[in-house]
Amino acid sequence: MAQITSVVSESLQAKVRALLPSQAGFTEDLQAQNVIVPIIDLTETASGSVLRQDLQTAIAFGSQTVFNVKNTTTTVLATAGFYRVLFVSFVATGTNTDRFNRFFIEDAAGSTVNIWEHDVFSGANVGSTTQGDFVIFLKSGDSFKVTSTETSCVIAGSVRQIADLTGNLVNPSGFTSE
Repeated sequence: MAQITSVVSESLQAKVRALLPSQAGFTEDLQAQNVIVPIIDLTETASGSVLRQDLQTAIAFGSQTVFNVKNTTTTVLATAGFYRVLFVSFVATGTNTDRFNRFFIEDAAGSTVNIWEHDVFSGANVGSTTQGDFVIFLKSGDSFKVTSTETSCVIAGSVRQIADLTGNLVNPSGFTSE
């Protein structure tokens, strides 16, 4: 037989008031029952029609654009939207010159902003490797570029669009919801 019991706990009641401000003036005690009450999640994620955020940004065959840049500057993206960037960077020097790999965004007017750089400063036989994973946003007219200053420097990786200019999510290639 179902039983309902009052729960007299100021800390639990304070938590409810903090999480649900509309309940601040509610004067009844919290109650517990010994009956299992199923909770049905009606969100789009639970129904399978929308992927969880971490799954939505997954790498997938057919979704990636690969880049491999050595001793040059390359435009990787020129379409507005949100993109996930995964990469590995290697910079080495055998002379007394500074060398680097860099990501930057260039706008339609030709102005640039550096968003990431991997440097090795003067010194003989110095090398460094690093990797990363980040998300960028390009507005209309922007382009995402990669530069590498020497043949001993390489930056390689891939990009995948995860949302369009207005924030509509772009699922991995081949994903279909049921």
